[in-house]
Amino acid sequence: MKISKGAIYLANLNPQRKKEVDKVRPVLVIQNDILFENGYPTTLIMPLTTDLVDDSFPLRYRITKREKLKEDSDVLIAHVRAIDNERFIEYLAKVTQNEMDVILQSLDMIIR
Repeated sequence: MKISKGAIYLANLNPQRKKEVDKVRPVLVIQNDILFENGYPTTLIMPLTTDLVDDSFPLRYRITKREKLKEDSDVLIAHVRAIDNERFIEYLAKVTQNEMDVILQSLDMIIR
């Protein structure tokens, strides 16, 4: 499966530890494509949830349903993590460049 930045995939996040997000769920890829092209074995992602919380910026960003993403979902920006590439199950959708820019700006706000 070709993995690319800005794409949403279904991934298996089990097993998890304590407060980590778990189960099979959509995830947004935030890692640069250069690593994929060179066979890097893990990928930086942000999990999505359908448990929506309004007015939660910069911790969440709302993605509307599209393509195979069947429900509106919040990107859990503070739950960024690396996963093994074997955890990816299938492609679901793609975010726009503007959405990706806002998501990465939100991450920047959290980590600075």
